[in-house]
Amino acid sequence: MAQSLARLWTHLIFSTKEHYPYLTDAVMRDDMHRYLATVLRSHDCETINVGGCADHIHALFALSRNHSIAETVKEAKRTSSAWVKTIGRQYSKFQWQAGYGAFSVSQSHMSRVQQYIERQEEHHRRRTFQDEFRELLKKYQIQFDERYVWD
Repeated sequence: MAQSLARLWTHLIFSTKEHYPYLTDAVMRDDMHRYLATVLRSHDCETINVGGCADHIHALFALSRNHSIAETVKEAKRTSSAWVKTIGRQYSKFQWQAGYGAFSVSQSHMSRVQQYIERQEEHHRRRTFQDEFRELLKKYQIQFDERYVWD
């Protein structure tokens, strides 16, 4: 085959450092989501949506053939963290957590994951981020150590 073709849908999740609710302002949160979508697209990732709450984000995108997930996430965190610090002094200590979760999504589940991301505010009235993340790790059969997941 002369051409390299791929579409690897990815559900990415990461939190602010120590789950601090930096993104409580709805306008700022929307701006952050748009900024992260722009960064993903600049890394050749077809981005469906980015959403989340005051202390974490979810993104649904097709991972680029040209960039690893680690490289893509590192750049998204680095540039968005630098950007938000230029907005105001209240963000001067903004940081993302060191880790992240990246989960594959089948084409047939795309709309369900998209709706899940769009309903994060509603979802987290009933369930904590930690419970949500543990459930995904278990669903994908990912071994984890509680001591290192929540940095």
